[in-house]
Amino acid sequence: MIDLTQLKSGLTLTGDIAADATAFLQLHDFPKTAAHVGDVAREAGKLALRYGADVQDAQAAGWLHDISVVIPNHERIAAAQAWEVPILPAEQTFPMIIHQKLSVVMARALFGVQDEAILSAIGCHTTLKRDASVLDKIVYVADKIAWDQPGTPPYYEDIIAALDQSIDHAAFVYARYLWEMRDQLRVLHPWAQDAYEDLYRHLVG
Repeated sequence: MIDLTQLKSGLTLTGDIAADATAFLQLHDFPKTAAHVGDVAREAGKLALRYGADVQDAQAAGWLHDISVVIPNHERIAAAQAWEVPILPAEQTFPMIIHQKLSVVMARALFGVQDEAILSAIGCHTTLKRDASVLDKIVYVADKIAWDQPGTPPYYEDIIAALDQSIDHAAFVYARYLWEMRDQLRVLHPWAQDAYEDLYRHLVG
């Protein structure tokens, strides 16, 4: 079993989420993830300012959204079971996706985040979900813009252009991208399908 308290052994948390998340990821030898979450936090803050959400909440969710990267992929289902996180069949098949839920547990237990709006945004940053909040969509879109792979994402120009319409239009760009690639994916998470259908109804009719 992965011991939550053991994960922060050797680290004194200060209450400054940006500094603490960076120190935590560097302690566990994830400097690239530390850089990525910083990029997402900054992008989320800009989007929050643009669309009227709480900037600090958006940045906090950005800093902590991938904090569970320290849990190896092959241990994520066991961690979810130990931490009583509900596991969907798609997550059992492709455990990488459950990292968003594990990050919620860690944000709450290790970093003291109790705000449900922040935890919600962390918990659906990869897939989004039905009836997502503005903050959920902001962190989802920020993660797609500041992605952690080499090069420029294929949807980048479309998602940037869509931001001129609304955060919903920008979220829909990536939700539709996943939907159109669904036959090539190992799994399409049901939350991602829900998000696509929800945004489609709202924007397309």
